[in-house]
Parts: sequence; structure tokens; C-alpha cells
Amino acid sequence: MQTTNDFNKILKERRSIKRYDPTVKISREEMEEILTVATTAPSSVNMQPWRFLVIKSDEAKAQLAELAKFNSTQVETSAAVIAVFGDVQNVEYFDEIYDKAVEVGYMPQDVKDNIKQAFSSYFETISNEDMKDVVLIDGGLVSMQIMLAARAYGYDTNPIGGYEKEKVTEVFGMDKERHVPVMLISIGKAVDEGHPSVRLPINRVAEWK
Repeated sequence: MQTTNDFNKILKERRSIKRYDPTVKISREEMEEILTVATTAPSSVNMQPWRFLVIKSDEAKAQLAELAKFNSTQVETSAAVIAVFGDVQNVEYFDEIYDKAVEVGYMPQDVKDNIKQAFSSYFETISNEDMKDVVLIDGGLVSMQIMLAARAYGYDTNPIGGYEKEKVTEVFGMDKERHVPVMLISIGKAVDEGHPSVRLPINRVAEWK
């Protein structure tokens, strides 16, 4: 059971990180672990539409900084920036995902077949705009999970929505018809405590019926 002190500590720990220690690096192995933990997030029909672009070289970060000018400090000083995208053509992975579930014993073949049949018309008829809504929700879930996983590994993060999304997609060679930008997440070790921010009280944002 969490105590009042634990609760207050959690509230105080959340800070808006703007500057990282530029000497801190995150290995590919550790970054893969963080992303693997993050991908345990839930997703619609378990289609896992999130796609990640890990931007960590000085050259790539310099390119990104030009496209995120109001957040260039986080980009330039971070160990890496994770660009999160949603794949609107995620149905292509249906068999790969569900065949693996059958292989490892999470479901029998007939259940997989029934799920495929039940959702086939959904994937055939859903509009591109509606699919964008789906992948943005799932992308938001995995993004928060990235931040939580990074914290568990001892790193700080900052979500960034202020950047030129279409240009990022083009500059880094993503398919703009397929990959919907969700957000950027800078990651590294903060050099200071960052800025605290005020939150509305729960009685202003929640209702009980």
C-alpha cells in the first residue's frame, strides 16, 4: 500500500525537462530493452501500430533540431529522441502477430481464425481518417509507456508535440502515406530538476455519477 509520502513524492517527481547532460549515451541494447518494455502497452485488436525512429547521431539530431526549433535544446542535449509514428497499414501484421500467439500457446488456431474472420470486414471498410484516430490513440499509449520504462531505467524524458511533423516524416525517409506522426520523446539524464508545473485539482477534471 502506498503512503501519503509516496503519493506526494510521485507528484513532485514530475518535471518538464528541457536540458540533458550531453555526455550521457544510451546503448542500442538498452534502448531496445526500453522500447520492448514499452510495447507491452495495449492496442486496438492487438495490432501494435506503433513504429519508432530512434534519432541519436549528432548529424540526425542536428537535422531534427531544425524541425523542432522551439524544442531544440531537448533535441540537441538528449542522448536520443524517439520519434513515434502510427502505421495505418498495420493490418499487414495480423497473421504475424496472431500466428505467433498460436505458436506460443496463447490461443488455439480456431480462435485466431475466428478473430480474423470477425475483424476482416472492419479492416476492409475502415476509412483512413478513422484508422488515423486509432493509431494516434495507440501511439499515445505506447508513448506514455516509453516514458515510464525510461524512468524505470533511470532516464528522464520529455514529450514534444511542437515540431514540423510532415517534414520530419520526409527528412527521415518515412512513408508519409503510411506513417502518422504521433510525437517526439527526448530521453537522457537531466542536468537539473526542471520546471515544476501546476495541475488542475481532480474535482475540476473528474465527475462521479
